Amino acid sequence: MIKTRIRKVGNSAVMTLTTEMLTILDAKEGDTLFVVRGDDGSLRVMAHDPSVAAALAAAEVVMDENRDLLQALA
Repeated sequence: MIKTRIRKVGNSAVMTLTTEMLTILDAKEGDTLFVVRGDDGSLRVMAHDPSVAAALAAAEVVMDENRDLLQALA
């Protein structure tokens, strides 16, 4: 587990990514990251991946189109 802090910058709360975290993500300053919420309430941080971005966009469309059905199944 890697420990980090949240600090205020302007009107935003900012989480600092350590060099170790950036290495694990294979990311650098200025890169786009995705944060995905898990079913258990956890958050997963992923480096930008166009195929993931396309899959998430498609999933959003399907979920929006079938919101009532998905809620009934939940």
